[in-house]
Amino acid sequence: MTDKVLLIGSGGREHALAWKLAQSRHIQHIYVAPGNAGTQGDKISNIGLNVKNFDVVCDWCKENKIDLVVVGPEDPLANGIADTLGAKGIPCFGPSAKAALIEASKEFSKSFMQRHNIPTARWSAFTETSKACEYINMADHDALVVKASGLAAGKGVIVAKDKKEACDAVKSILEDKTFGSAGQTVVIEELLVGEEVSCLAFSDGTNIAVMPPAQDHKRLQDGDLGPNTGGMGAYCPYPHLSNEDLEIIQKDCLQRAVDGMKEEDREYIGVLYAGIMLTKDGPKVLEYNCRFGDPETQVLLPMMSSDLYATIMECVNGDVSSCLPKFYTDRCAVGVVKVSGGYPAAYPKGLPITGIDIVREDLKQLVFHAGTAMKDDQIVTSGGRVLAVVAMDSDLATAAKQAQLGAEAIKFKDAFHRKDIAHKAILRNQDKGIKLTYKDSGVDISAGDSFVEAIKPVAMATSRQGCVSKLGMFGGIFDCKAEGYKDPLLVSGTDGVGTKLKIANICKKHDTIGIDLVAMCVNDVLAHGAEPLFFLDYFACGKLDVATARDVVAGVGKGCQLAGCALLGGETAEMPGMYAEGDYDLAGFTVGAVERDQYLPRINDITQSDIVIGVASSGIHSNGYSLVRKVVDSCGLSYTTQCPWDETQTLGEGLLTPTRIYSKTVLPCLRSGKVKAFAHITGGGPTGNIPRVLPDNLAVEIDARKWTIPSVFGWLMTQGNIEAGEMSSTFNCGLGAVLIVSKAHVDDILTMLADNSETAYNIGTVVNKSTDAVTIHNLSTELEKCSPKANLKHKASNGLHVAAKKQRIVQKMKVGVLISGTGTNLQALIDHTTKTDSAAEIVLVVSNVPGVKGLDRAKAAGIPTKVIPHKGFKSRVEFDNAIQVELEQAEVQLVCLAGFMRILSGQFVKRWNGHLLNIHPSLLPSFKGMNAHKLVLEAGVRLTGCTVHFVAEEVDAGAILVQESVPVYPGDTIETLQERVKTAEHHAYPRALELVASGEATLKDNNKVEWTAPS
Repeated sequence: MTDKVLLIGSGGREHALAWKLAQSRHIQHIYVAPGNAGTQGDKISNIGLNVKNFDVVCDWCKENKIDLVVVGPEDPLANGIADTLGAKGIPCFGPSAKAALIEASKEFSKSFMQRHNIPTARWSAFTETSKACEYINMADHDALVVKASGLAAGKGVIVAKDKKEACDAVKSILEDKTFGSAGQTVVIEELLVGEEVSCLAFSDGTNIAVMPPAQDHKRLQDGDLGPNTGGMGAYCPYPHLSNEDLEIIQKDCLQRAVDGMKEEDREYIGVLYAGIMLTKDGPKVLEYNCRFGDPETQVLLPMMSSDLYATIMECVNGDVSSCLPKFYTDRCAVGVVKVSGGYPAAYPKGLPITGIDIVREDLKQLVFHAGTAMKDDQIVTSGGRVLAVVAMDSDLATAAKQAQLGAEAIKFKDAFHRKDIAHKAILRNQDKGIKLTYKDSGVDISAGDSFVEAIKPVAMATSRQGCVSKLGMFGGIFDCKAEGYKDPLLVSGTDGVGTKLKIANICKKHDTIGIDLVAMCVNDVLAHGAEPLFFLDYFACGKLDVATARDVVAGVGKGCQLAGCALLGGETAEMPGMYAEGDYDLAGFTVGAVERDQYLPRINDITQSDIVIGVASSGIHSNGYSLVRKVVDSCGLSYTTQCPWDETQTLGEGLLTPTRIYSKTVLPCLRSGKVKAFAHITGGGPTGNIPRVLPDNLAVEIDARKWTIPSVFGWLMTQGNIEAGEMSSTFNCGLGAVLIVSKAHVDDILTMLADNSETAYNIGTVVNKSTDAVTIHNLSTELEKCSPKANLKHKASNGLHVAAKKQRIVQKMKVGVLISGTGTNLQALIDHTTKTDSAAEIVLVVSNVPGVKGLDRAKAAGIPTKVIPHKGFKSRVEFDNAIQVELEQAEVQLVCLAGFMRILSGQFVKRWNGHLLNIHPSLLPSFKGMNAHKLVLEAGVRLTGCTVHFVAEEVDAGAILVQESVPVYPGDTIETLQERVKTAEHHAYPRALELVASGEATLKDNNKVEWTAPS
């Protein structure tokens, strides 16, 4: 949370932007200039800054170390604020003046659409009234739309009812100067008939990311009557857009516009807004705006579930595909604008506003300020459009009704708002006879019924004598008497499996996680000597996937069989909106029984010199997985790569080894009367769990040399640089359970455990307590010993074996890295090259974009950095030459491209032939170029991955060094696939770098790689 943002503007759009940006964990503070009464809060403040003087803005940004400027309104963009900021090295989200012409000049915009074959209305532009009226009267179509060509604050469009009214509008604009200089030229357009919809997209200059379609209401009065306004309300998403039309809008109206801008050297970075008319002939562009729409922004951003700042930064860095926006699909948003009496003509200002707190706190709705100000600690009106009330619900009609209630609750003199926002869409739903069902809200009862039927055999397989109910009843019934208990105590336990679920989800392996769930519960009740009698599970998700849920419950059934308890029932909760798509959570509940005279622990019987017996775990079990995932991420490993401690498994499979269940194997020992206490080593490790069964005056001393520690724990310690004390308070370190017995019974218990196929050890003794309740001797040494050996071989995709070097590298190859963004691959390269046995060292990081996260990563590692903004050069060659100078000064021998979003000149590529590497997010030669993940999903292939290759002049055509594959799962999205591939990239790129730096891979003149075995 270190970044600072300057947001320019003062309307409802800017309040919504500030509100959403403030949710980013990356942002420390947002300054709004000039802002309004709503843009003030914990992370948001207004500043007095002359935003019309761009040099003053630049100086202020430099002085206050602003990381990004976000421009709300169109005027500063049209006047070149993005150009001025860029020239001073200040990142700006918003198009250049050349690109902003797409809104600033309707004449240019229409000509641009015509040049690039973008569907739009027939049109012509005029500067003389007579010629314009002649066109209106003689055209073979209804030329009734009259537009001032320049910027007119959203009010420069007149839709005439007849030719006379159209001619009057022309005269008003050209002769009466109604819109001032904005009306020096008029554009006359064909009147299109259909539904109007607003389609916005993020653009990085090359690629776009489309937002859900929204619908604005421009006319002042209900029924779309009265004069045009800046917008009286909006809702999102627009529900009547076919997939075919949406694809046309995305490809022919938005992407084609961005492509056209790039062709004309008007690279478009920012939000592109297309006003679309859905005609009988298909979608047609009415106009483009060069910024977020208002009031569309106020309903779009509440629908956005991801980090707006992250997406904006990647647009600025030229790679929006690396952080695509995500939007809720289970709800809609409706916004109603409150305006001043007299608007859009003259209106009073300074009127006190009441009811805002009621709407926010009581109605739980959003209020976005526009024309508001603070006066004597009172919020007052300061503009025509005063504020917007936004309500959200899974049902459009309900959201619209709630928004109206909110709008009614806010009061100021002569306040006015439309009462029919979203009503057309609601009525259209009713006209179509659409009946709302529970399934429409996201809950599929039939899927739930199918699931129950699918798991009945699982439950039946776990039945035992005391079960007297069947699955599907209101409750599960168990008869303790039928089980032979005479004077039982009932012991209950409940638990979950934590973030081990995340790994199961990533690996799409759900069939063993249920075993973990049962184990965590039944092992707990076993600590009281209780036999688990029955088990109930709770499965919660946003959208029920029957196959996934069936696999999970099959694992629960398997766990119950291993524990000897009955799966008596459970709950499957489908809760749209509570969980992200594909995510689920689990909880388990068990009840066990123990005869009163066999209850454990017998704390008062434990004495000094009693023996501690350790029972082996199967691995990590189900605790500490947040730390496990942190270690995996820091190593840049994919869960699909080979497991470092078990070559027969993937890393994911190794980490998903089920928790061992001790009920059947250990219970006979507990019932023998020879065990004084049993501790389940769960969250908190040995140091946190053994004291739970000890008297206050006693402790235990155990020796890590006495039991076998699985290699996974050594790997975690060494790879994560985790201290031994942290290991023993987080992980079980090879001990799944501990028994306290007297010396006289040690051999008997060890024999009983061995007879039941449990591996157990005499690991220590009970002692008088002095300081710590648990002392573990030799743990650090034993963890290091069990770590996978340094020369463990990892199978590379090219068929070679790459062994870690045992000797220290004397002369390391000097590497330069070119970046443009966040630098996650750079971090993987840094982490690798800082190891003493690496043959490479990074001596320079160059970015063409100032202020990006990658520069911070390099500085944190002590690596010199250089910023060379590409916009300051006349040609690619000139820019590349500037980079070359820096590389030569640093004596760089090998260059790695890590998210570098510029096309290098042929001259540069030839100069670095054989010493220039790049990584591509697919298995080349398949799916070259941009949008690789999208192409993979469209092709329906089941395997993708990443490719590290030498760079050639032809894009993605260089010789391949390393490839790492990842699976493509049914239901994958671009985002989920991107994350999986990115993890693989963090492993593949360092490996490829090492191959070249060590001399094991060399590019020959025939563009082939020559492989040399390591010495």
